[in-house]
Amino acid sequence: MQLNNADIKRENEILGRRAVIVAGATAFALAVVKFAAGLIGGSVAVLSSAIDSMLDLLVSALNFFAIRKSQAAPNAKFNFGYAKLEALAAMFEGVLIVGAGAFIFYESVRKLQTEQAPVDTAFSLYAMALSVAVTGLLVAYLSRVARRTRNLIVRADALHYKSDLFSNLAVIASLILVEFTGFAAIDAVFGIVISGYIAVSAINLMKESVGVLLDRALDPEITAQIEEIIRSRPQIASYHGLATRKSANICYVAVHLVFNREISLYDAHKISDEIEAAIRAKYGEFEWQITTHLDPCDDQNGSCEC
Repeated sequence: MQLNNADIKRENEILGRRAVIVAGATAFALAVVKFAAGLIGGSVAVLSSAIDSMLDLLVSALNFFAIRKSQAAPNAKFNFGYAKLEALAAMFEGVLIVGAGAFIFYESVRKLQTEQAPVDTAFSLYAMALSVAVTGLLVAYLSRVARRTRNLIVRADALHYKSDLFSNLAVIASLILVEFTGFAAIDAVFGIVISGYIAVSAINLMKESVGVLLDRALDPEITAQIEEIIRSRPQIASYHGLATRKSANICYVAVHLVFNREISLYDAHKISDEIEAAIRAKYGEFEWQITTHLDPCDDQNGSCEC
């Protein structure tokens, strides 16, 4: 049985909410394990990773409510809906991640400046190995959901947990080096490296969110394809005022189509509908809001003299 667009949209909404719940539950479990390992083993890198997991839990809770609200229908006050809440939530997540990175950096530097206490690596290594395995499975799951739903929040979560995966691997590497060399300062050095990696990942996420909030145009490849679809209609003399933007999974397009003066309104409207249908068929993974203005001649300079 083939699903229609409404069914696919509904299914994607359910998948997005479920993904955020799974991410939050995973973050909570990993935070408990890491805190126990960090306190028992005395590793600042492990404790830093535990703090990061607690932030993941907070962010997942906020993301769940953001996804539910962003999927609400447009109304008289918000005619275009709440889709940009996804970008706002991702931006807030980025700010929190930068804060976590700054805290990890501070704690690592402070540990370097104080007398180095011995690190018990055995329990910490077991805990971090478990964390890597669980996080790897979570990243694979979130990435698959993000590709299917095109949800910015789920994509942000996938990116965040991917950075967690690499930072967890770095923690394991630091614990192994401490075990074999006996230099506890290595733990703090790796904490500094992890904080930098976390901050860079967050800044990239924030840049993408800003692009959505400022109505950045669609990718040039997609815009070029739209222009090609328009030019392929011989009844269209020219076009102008092509503007595009994307919010969540919805792509917005506005364009003025210039027809020959002799064409009937019915035929011009039919061709316009065909162009819209061709765009939707070409990029069926997105939702489209397309506005076409039908011109009898080129009026981009403010007049319509032929």
